[in-house]
Amino acid sequence: MAAHPGARFPAVPGAERARSIRRVLPPEQTVQELAQVFALLADPGRLRLTAALLRAGEMCVRDLAAVTGQSTSATSHALRLLRMHHVVQVRRTGRLAHYRLADSHMRMLFDLAITHITLLESTGLVDFAALAA
Repeated sequence: MAAHPGARFPAVPGAERARSIRRVLPPEQTVQELAQVFALLADPGRLRLTAALLRAGEMCVRDLAAVTGQSTSATSHALRLLRMHHVVQVRRTGRLAHYRLADSHMRMLFDLAITHITLLESTGLVDFAALAA
């Protein structure tokens, strides 16, 4: 194998392909922001809130807390984080805050994730219940 000029190792087969793929990867800032969104959604409580809003469309904090089994304080805190990351939007009427998903992207993400999990479980590739134990 021919070495790259100035390189200490021989050229790697497929190096040009690797360079062409690297050129179309998202910018580092986009990767970091994507990691933040996935980390935000990695919390089961925030996932429950998101799922409730997917089903209901819009709900107040008190109702979201009741539906998800979380305290009002924990629900408010989670919604604040979701709002900061533009996952949810708030509409205020007097003292009540009504939350809804910011756009349809969360529905698509949820639907794809649920389809993925269902497929893995139905084919026996992954047993999520065993992984959680």
